[in-house]
Amino acid sequence: MNSQARTTAEKLALFRKHFMGLTEVYGTYDPATGRAYQVKEPVTDQVLLAHLKGQQPYGVYLLVGETTRAVAADFDNDCPDSPRAFVTEARRRGIPAHIERSRSKGYHAWTFMGDVGVPASKARGAVRAILTAIGQNGVEVFPKQDRLGGGAHFGNYINAPLFGRLVPQGRTVFVDPDSMAPYPDQWAVLESVEPVSEAQLDQVIGCGAVGLGVNSSSPIPQAPPPVPAAPSRFALPPCARRMLQEGVEEHQRVACFRLAVHMSRLGFPCDIAVPALCAWAKKNRPRGGKEVISDAEVEEQVTSAYRKGYRGFGCQEAAVAPYCSPECWLTPRAQATGNGAAPAMGCDHG
Repeated sequence: MNSQARTTAEKLALFRKHFMGLTEVYGTYDPATGRAYQVKEPVTDQVLLAHLKGQQPYGVYLLVGETTRAVAADFDNDCPDSPRAFVTEARRRGIPAHIERSRSKGYHAWTFMGDVGVPASKARGAVRAILTAIGQNGVEVFPKQDRLGGGAHFGNYINAPLFGRLVPQGRTVFVDPDSMAPYPDQWAVLESVEPVSEAQLDQVIGCGAVGLGVNSSSPIPQAPPPVPAAPSRFALPPCARRMLQEGVEEHQRVACFRLAVHMSRLGFPCDIAVPALCAWAKKNRPRGGKEVISDAEVEEQVTSAYRKGYRGFGCQEAAVAPYCSPECWLTPRAQATGNGAAPAMGCDHG
């Protein structure tokens, strides 16, 4: 179906499906001056039509509570290499992504999750994992928060695509990642969108932990990191690899804390560690009828581990000791043969 054959109602329904967040507030800007501001009014069909006709821009607050229908990486320069690399890596991991030429400079790489939405923490975590894989850690991700609450009443808005005044200029339109030319039928692009499931995001987050084994069912094979011949503060010990791969049966909170310490020590951002360890928690098999540690409890443990910059391995803790390996460079035997870490590397509790 070409764009001329679609009714206005059909276009509005398609636009709402992909670019709707908070319904009682939206962002906009003055096309003449570029001054941005917030409008605390309902997002009506008239608001969206004004955007599509090029009369008044519409910016969507994607974050609704803890969920989002879409996530976008904001590449703030005109070089197409980075958004292309993002789309290539995302698709390699089974995640469809779509490049939009933004209104002034740069590009947005969009991924859509369907009408119900997914936890924003997972959507953001998956995008961060892909950005890390292509060496673009500094790129902004929308929504910028995992949840609303506290001081975040609205989050941050992102300008929606297809602002009618700029579409003829090849701006705010979706482009072919190969040629970077605008697609001739923008509505066909939106109709062809494949929504990404929460399970798909979990797989990307698991793989994004650089082979930590958070999700061994991922379609992208990830071999466990080898035990280094020479001990290193920046290596992951066998106990942590095994805990991540198998899950745990006891001491879930302490195990989560120690795994978060390892992720912090290896340089993973906190907003990547939280969804990665939420995915890990699903592997746990608590004894005695206990519940699996909740996402909120995971976040509490991770935040605590990151807050004070802990670096200890916790070898003697009951949560860690069952997973020790005689091949680990931290064992007394390894240290006695000169292959172990210096004591300062710490089998400590802090």
